[in-house]
Amino acid sequence: MTEAASNPTPPAPPSKATGPLPELSAEKLEAISDVPLEPISPNLPDRNFFLRFGELLIFLVAVVGAVALGLAITSYFRAHTYIAAYLLAYAGFRCADLLVREEYGPNPRRDALAQRIADQAPLLLLFFAAPFERTYLYGGEAPRWLSGLALALELVGLWIALGARIQLGFFSIEKRNGSDERVMVRRGFYRFIRHPVYAGIYLALIAWPVAYGAPISAMLSVVIVAMVMNRLIKREEAQLIERYGDEYRKYQDESDAMIPNLW
Repeated sequence: MTEAASNPTPPAPPSKATGPLPELSAEKLEAISDVPLEPISPNLPDRNFFLRFGELLIFLVAVVGAVALGLAITSYFRAHTYIAAYLLAYAGFRCADLLVREEYGPNPRRDALAQRIADQAPLLLLFFAAPFERTYLYGGEAPRWLSGLALALELVGLWIALGARIQLGFFSIEKRNGSDERVMVRRGFYRFIRHPVYAGIYLALIAWPVAYGAPISAMLSVVIVAMVMNRLIKREEAQLIERYGDEYRKYQDESDAMIPNLW
């Protein structure tokens, strides 16, 4: 008997018969089209062009700052102590402000990045405009007494802003019926104006072009910073009205926003 005969090849399994594909009736097709599709998750990041452009702009500004540090900008600050003191005080205020900030106001978890960039971009423009005006329009240095006056104005403004933040946190909680309750603050600086924090920041930012003796930038800062503050105030007051209702509306009628008897 041969080897092929002793080991016969096993038969192939029978293939499953397939008939023609069933045709779907018009009623079934209509029923399938009526099935709601699951929406795309709204948590996907919004990567539109303007957002990417804003992120790129921030990166380029950081690059310019790094290059400036590499080009011995510290020698410039040694020769302009009031400018260095202004920037250090402003940076210290921004850090302290994060520690005592209330939950309303600009909030990175709530506000879109593009919106926050739109709020900060005009301020970056003013920080650029003042030294540019002094260097390329007038030349030379601003009088030291003028830079010293600007530093004093900034420190007063930051004192008002940070003091108002602390007062807001201290006075906003009262003990009622044995438990802590949040109340609307009308004491301290808030007795005179509704937004002393913004008033202090406004004064501090206006002092920047004064430090350089840049009158054009100073006039622009009065207008541009006021526009930014007005947008922030409207956004914040909408939240406060939602929280306190008619009590806050009455407060609006009885007080000024930032400057007594003027604004």
